[in-house]
Formats: sequence, C-alpha cells, structure tokens
Amino acid sequence: MLTKLIKELNTLKDSKKAEHAQRFFKTGKGEYGQGDIFIGIRVPVLRKTAGRYKTLLLKDVKKLLESKIHEHRFVALVILIKKFSKQQEKIYDFYMDNLKHINNWDLVDISAPKIAGKYLLDKDKSVLYDLARSENLWKKRIAIISTFEFIKNDRFRTALEISEILSNDSHDLIHKAVGWMLREIGKRNLDAEEEFLKKHYKKMPRTMLRYAIEKFGENKRKAYLKGTI
Repeated sequence: MLTKLIKELNTLKDSKKAEHAQRFFKTGKGEYGQGDIFIGIRVPVLRKTAGRYKTLLLKDVKKLLESKIHEHRFVALVILIKKFSKQQEKIYDFYMDNLKHINNWDLVDISAPKIAGKYLLDKDKSVLYDLARSENLWKKRIAIISTFEFIKNDRFRTALEISEILSNDSHDLIHKAVGWMLREIGKRNLDAEEEFLKKHYKKMPRTMLRYAIEKFGENKRKAYLKGTI
C-alpha cells in the first residue's frame, strides 16, 4: 500500500507549485526550512489522498514520515490524525517519538492540536512545558500550538503559562504562534487575554503583540502598540 501511495503522489506533483512552495516555506540556506523538499501538491489534494490510505500500517506511516519530501510527511500526519480516535495512546506515543520529522510550521499546525492536544486534554501536560523550554524551534511551536485544543475547551492555563515561557523567544514563527493562541483565548475570554497582555505586552516581540491584538478595536490596538494601556 505504501508503494502505491508514493506512486500516486508522484503522479500529482507539479514543478511550478513545488518551486513556489520552496520559497514560501523558506527552504534556502540558513532559513528555517533549509533542505526541505517539495514536489508541489496542494493541501486539499493531499488530504483527500491521505483519506484513501488511512488504513496504512504504522510501520509504513513511519517510513512516510521519515521521507525528505514534505508532502509525504504531511500525508503521514493526516493519516495519523485519522487513526487517532481509535488508537489514542498508541498514536500519541508514535507522534511524540517522531517529533524530529515534524519540522515545518504547517506540519506542526495540522497535527499538534489534533494529536498531542487532544490526548493531553485531561492528562498531565508537563511534556509541553519541557518542549517549550527546548532549543528546538519546532518543539517549541508544538508546545504552544498543542494548547489550541485546550483553548477550544475553555482551558487557558497551560496556553498562558507556555506563552509566558515563550514571550521572549527570538524566532518569528514562535512570535506568530503565541500571538495566535493569545488571540484565540481572547475570542473566548477577553479578560483572560488582557490580564496576560497587561503584564507582558511592553516586553513582547512586536509581531507577537500584533497577532494577539488583531481583533481588538482600533483605539485599543493603538494604545497597546504605543504602550499606553
């Protein structure tokens, strides 16, 4: 089945789309996605293809996840998400054992809430704090994006505490992720978001703050950006 899936993906590749993706996902030397290889398949097509192979054995999913080709890893993660409801602990353990292959922001964003977040919703969350304190960009993003599942269930504590850990991080992709999660908290409980912001906003990276206050009214946004709250 794995051979058939790879052959099918090869028939779908598009060199022009691949070239665009290589630029969009910053795959050049010194960039965050350095060395990542794209073959140019759109996300809806990848999702649809993954759906036809959701019974792929985990040993083959692992091979797909270890591929140098980005779209192969994307499909592997979608398959894992589809398997998760029936094998939660097994899929979570597999996911955590293979974090090194979840190495671009889209791979993190599609999978972290739906696997790590869902599994840890009612469990000890210390692993996320460990990831947040790591030196690895993608582990840090997994830590904060996993909390999206908690936020959707009106549980904000972990997201806020991890946001605090990452509030002085140097990477733009962490700034955006933390700001995004703070904004999501604000959609559900504005007081909770603003309590955090009032404590941290003057020292937060500008991008993080802009993402966090994106849905605020114009006057309030300006006050935060000017530091006059």
